Amino acid sequence: MPPSPCQRPVTQSAPQPTAQSGWPEGAREQAVALQRSLSIGDRDWHALKRQRPRRAAEQISAALVQLLSGDDPTALAPTAAREQAIALLEHSLAWLKAELSDPGCPSHRR
Repeated sequence: MPPSPCQRPVTQSAPQPTAQSGWPEGAREQAVALQRSLSIGDRDWHALKRQRPRRAAEQISAALVQLLSGDDPTALAPTAAREQAIALLEHSLAWLKAELSDPGCPSHRR
């Protein structure tokens, strides 16, 4: 007896990795677009700098860009890009765990 529609596993065709990078085609560009939309610019800095989830999201998206831009997913040994991505992810966790606080604007600390 075939499985009922509710029991069938859902499968989606994932984009195939490109021969050059090993990452799915367009993944890097999508990550860059996400990172640009999440980065806190000069105009929004004072309003958003204390929002820990925003700061963490900014770091997480930067880690993804770093990984997709410079890492070879088939490499067994850690790459420089992978190490940088790990550092950014650890930094984002510190924001989420409230282990980091915004030091304030350098121009206001005189």
